[in-house]
Amino acid sequence: MKATISWWDLTGSGQTIDSLRVYLRAEGVDPWREINGMRLKFWISDRETNRWGAVMLWDSDADLTAPMPPNRATELIGYPPAVRMMTDVEAVVEGVHSGRPAERGLAFEPMGNTS
Repeated sequence: MKATISWWDLTGSGQTIDSLRVYLRAEGVDPWREINGMRLKFWISDRETNRWGAVMLWDSDADLTAPMPPNRATELIGYPPAVRMMTDVEAVVEGVHSGRPAERGLAFEPMGNTS
């Protein structure tokens, strides 16, 4: 299994964590549902450092050169991520949890709940 990580510093962008959450709700998540070989994608943010990013887990044999949805984050933010890396995944474990379907994250929380 492989992981890709992209991490932007939003300091030089007109985008904010809140505006990028709006993008996720409106259009950013659904195009990724049908990507062959992708096991999981989650978007991350850190208000203290004004950073935004994404982590993706891939099958070991996934074709990472295959066409993917346009990288709207780069387009919206205005520049490529400060960090973009691919790495091997050594282990994955799922912990004990509520058993409910996966939470969708802060972008899908009622407006005003910003963590």
